[in-house]
Amino acid sequence: MEALVIQGGKRLNGEVAVSGAKNAVLPILAATMVQGGVYRIHNCPEISDVALAGEILESLGCRVERRGKTLRIDSRDATGTAIPAALMGKMRASVLFLGALLSRFGCASMTMPGGCPLGRRPIDLHLDALARLGASVVLWEGEILCDAPQLHGAAIELQFPSVGATENVLLAAMGCQGTVVLQNAAREPEIVDLIGFLQSMGAEISGAGTDTLTIRGGAPLRGTTYTVMPDRIEAATFLCACAGCGGEICLLGADGRHLTPVLDTLAAAGCELCWSQESITLRRLGPLKAVGEIETAPYPGFPTDVQAPMMAALLRARGSTRFSETVFERRFAHVPQLRRFGAEIELVGSAALVRGVSALRPATVTGTDLRAAAAMVVAALQAPGESYVFGINHLIRGYDNLDEKLRSLGAAVGVAAGKNTTGNFPAHGV
Repeated sequence: MEALVIQGGKRLNGEVAVSGAKNAVLPILAATMVQGGVYRIHNCPEISDVALAGEILESLGCRVERRGKTLRIDSRDATGTAIPAALMGKMRASVLFLGALLSRFGCASMTMPGGCPLGRRPIDLHLDALARLGASVVLWEGEILCDAPQLHGAAIELQFPSVGATENVLLAAMGCQGTVVLQNAAREPEIVDLIGFLQSMGAEISGAGTDTLTIRGGAPLRGTTYTVMPDRIEAATFLCACAGCGGEICLLGADGRHLTPVLDTLAAAGCELCWSQESITLRRLGPLKAVGEIETAPYPGFPTDVQAPMMAALLRARGSTRFSETVFERRFAHVPQLRRFGAEIELVGSAALVRGVSALRPATVTGTDLRAAAAMVVAALQAPGESYVFGINHLIRGYDNLDEKLRSLGAAVGVAAGKNTTGNFPAHGV
């Protein structure tokens, strides 16, 4: 099992280009199944979740080709309606193919989706919403069987602004006869990006960026070319790394409008920030200050995906910061690992109290999920000496060449000896 090897204690300085957004490209790839056509998706990150989405598309009969940062998908001859269990179990976003297949073929079957172990993430909201559109849904021995000879318009109000449920409704609504009005919809920028992609196909959707979406089903669709938005969570991770380590970095392509609560938190901690729609610059010279309270919430609140990296950034901040997690019940799995660096963190129910320490020590740790693994990297970069971060299979799911980008900023990051089968982390010394 490979590990990142990090010689910590160095400041970060320089520029790095932010990759395309993982959480935007995956629903867009599922959307290529809504209508047979040729699609060219630019700014696709080279991560394992994108490769897995490509395998799912191929299993359904699509042709998928990557050229640099562009994926070409030809879904004209796709006829499959069932996704193999081996693929479903590897990625949470695989459930998005449910709405796309119902829209195009009127039926779909798959097992329950996998992904990071973040506690209960029921897809009841997805299934209930699809049933409101006319789908018959049967759960049988861990398999989801959906049948919808004719989807119809409906007024749907989600109990929670679920990103995945919003995306599945958008995809299924493409094949509806009538109008779909979705209330309490998720407002994340990635939702807006999916809507932009569907509109480039010819879809008629209003309300992007608000909690009420109106979709006219049955609009004629076509293949299209589209560029994926930058990854705001990757950008936030680099900002947290620089905040923890000190230095000055510029993130090219990052849109500061998507990260307002994160930028406000870093400014309150003592960082200097300058941002626009095209870049974000952060400078941290003096010591960090604790920020009191951070509570995760659906967009435009503080993103749950940044909770772990931000916690790692504030491990040496003067004072105490309380992190409250309201989205996922098991989003503090990184806390025991961060303690190995000498962090002082107390868990109290759904909150974690971080008391800043004067220094961190190197450690050998394991990232238990994607963002927890990122937090291990942020902590290791701050700890003078040699740290080992295992679980890089999680990092490869969502970060495009993370080690290479960190080295470009002056970090000493490499890979422990061992056979590399991922293609994303070449064996480099530190």
